[in-house]
Amino acid sequence: MPSQNPPFEITPKILTDIAEIAELVGKISSAQSLSSSPTLRRANRIRTIHGSLAIEQNTLSIEQVTAVLQGKTVLAPPKDIAEVQNAYEIYEHMDALDPYSIDALLSAHGVMMRGLVGEAGCFRSRPVGVVNHQGEILHFGTLPDYVPGLVADLLDWTKDSSLPMLLKSCVFHYEFELIHPFADGNGRVGRLWHTLLLSKWNPLFAWLPVESIVHNRQQEYYDTINASNSEGKSTKFILFMLSAIKSSIHEAIDMSDDVMDDKEDHNWKIVRDYLNDHALIQNADVCRLLGVSSATANRLLRGWVQEDKLERCRNGRVWAYKINQTKCSIITERELNKGERQDGGKHTK
Repeated sequence: MPSQNPPFEITPKILTDIAEIAELVGKISSAQSLSSSPTLRRANRIRTIHGSLAIEQNTLSIEQVTAVLQGKTVLAPPKDIAEVQNAYEIYEHMDALDPYSIDALLSAHGVMMRGLVGEAGCFRSRPVGVVNHQGEILHFGTLPDYVPGLVADLLDWTKDSSLPMLLKSCVFHYEFELIHPFADGNGRVGRLWHTLLLSKWNPLFAWLPVESIVHNRQQEYYDTINASNSEGKSTKFILFMLSAIKSSIHEAIDMSDDVMDDKEDHNWKIVRDYLNDHALIQNADVCRLLGVSSATANRLLRGWVQEDKLERCRNGRVWAYKINQTKCSIITERELNKGERQDGGKHTK
């Protein structure tokens, strides 16, 4: 590896996938608020931790992982609980890690595997065979004496290569697993580092649950590692990971849309309640009630006018808004009819 690139092919499909992902990233970065939404961030972080650890046979469900991170008592193996706590700690401090530093890599492994293995934070000192979740040997890791040098070479290549980060991060992930530098925890650290590399390219990736997608396609994950091992190049693994990344972005867009819809409904309820006691509402009122900027208030008001929830009218020298009584009458009648159907036609007036 010091004198040549890791072996892989840049196929037309890889180029197409990279272009599609870049376009999706642009879309979600400009239209969604994933990285600034605490609800989405926490939900995706939990899915990330659950997915990455479940690949390693951790038995906790998403609900149990959530409970552990909330400090609640969970009836589960102490080792599984410790794995969740360790993983959460290092993912929460991921932005402080240097993705090209061996010291940072060893430190991350030390946190991830603290209290779980004897060589936490150290390269392994013995030969190891790499097995899948069924206990089948996939390949033998690099001999211990060569591990530090090969990891250093891989980090240097990842830093210095002019290839797109979407491609380099996949290559790093595969080559890292091939070297298998630690006695245990290689899979979860490799996936962490893949996410770290991508997050340095675009912070959005710090919150995308790619690991959850990999867990859902776990057998394919192992199959592509096997296939790449057999071919002596990481091309098939690259294609698999690009597909997983693309799926995670699509899911994030869907989740973000759902959260935004819920927020819009919540905002409308606040404004509607205000108008139950006031004839008119102005931009300044919306800013105060919702804690938003004047531009955001204008956008929300325009949207409610387009949905026929509000009417725009003059209030002296400024524009104001009032409930669209015609639309509200229609909605009220529909809700009444719905209630009558649910009561079997016995609605009491």
